[in-house]
Amino acid sequence: MLVICLEDFDPGVKEAASWALGYIARHNSELSQAVVDAGAVPLVVLCIQEPEIALKRIAASTLSDISKHSPELAQTVVDAGAIAHLAQMILNPDAKLKRQVLSALSQIAKHSVDLAELVVEAEIFPVVFTCLKDSDEYVKKNGATLIREIAKHTPELSQLIVNTGGVAAVIDCIGSCRGTVRLPGIMMLGYVAAHSENLSMAVIVSKGIPSLCACLTEEHEDHIKAAAAWALGQIGRHTPEHARAVAESNTKKALKNILQKCTYLPALEPLLHDAPPNIMKHIVGQFSKVLPHDSKARRLFVTTGGLKKLQEIQAEPGSLLQEYINTINNCYPEEIVRYYSPGYSEILLERLENYHPVS
Repeated sequence: MLVICLEDFDPGVKEAASWALGYIARHNSELSQAVVDAGAVPLVVLCIQEPEIALKRIAASTLSDISKHSPELAQTVVDAGAIAHLAQMILNPDAKLKRQVLSALSQIAKHSVDLAELVVEAEIFPVVFTCLKDSDEYVKKNGATLIREIAKHTPELSQLIVNTGGVAAVIDCIGSCRGTVRLPGIMMLGYVAAHSENLSMAVIVSKGIPSLCACLTEEHEDHIKAAAAWALGQIGRHTPEHARAVAESNTKKALKNILQKCTYLPALEPLLHDAPPNIMKHIVGQFSKVLPHDSKARRLFVTTGGLKKLQEIQAEPGSLLQEYINTINNCYPEEIVRYYSPGYSEILLERLENYHPVS
């Protein structure tokens, strides 16, 4: 019945039917498949070609809800010819329509290289980059999401984005917004940089590192900071030159700010083994804040080798790092600290050699 309503002469009826089908499809792939099997997709694609803006919005939203669950469902939408019509509406002046259009293209492109290439073939680049300057925050976010979902697949798709000015546009977008709107752009830079040395260098040359460092220092949400730190890691991991570009930026200050707020010790513990001295004091400082008040954490710190590693750290007498180490050591009985101290096993062996049992 709902599908029949998509063929109604009244645009309001079509809009309501498309809206209802979208609400059915959005929940899971089984319900979405039921909408497809009822023959709704070709009719929804016809709806996005109607002149009424409200109907276009709802129809684009429904296509997005159908496409998001699986490559097969997204392919059904593609086979109905949706991509070309959606791509033509990227520059529509209606912000709410652009949100839904960009979302639908993202949900199609995310599943596979082939689907992403079909979206790209609709000549969305460089047109979609204009959305990153839109006054509507959701248009910006959905535009960056679309670029991210394409960039993640292959070095070739990322190179296309670089060649058409996409990296610079995303970096500008990150600098002009705050909060979760930044997240897809941050991840896009990480995906591009991860593919190859040359693509990573393209992000560096476009001044992506300062923007990511700004995200580390300015944002309050941990997941956004984590994404920025991950992206910086993807940039720096290729060669010493890439690593130096990251190290010479303001990342040290940003990392310090993150460390001083991190109280999840399992995430910090691996850093005890390979952090540079100027970062080590901040890591040990966090342990000194948490361990005195958490008995489970104290036990875990011993069993995972953290206490042993702590005793191996060479700290200047009277330094802040030495104070942190003393605070942690004071959380444990003296004999346990001594047991994990360097050279203690040799002392025990020496005592064993000098021990003469009473006959």
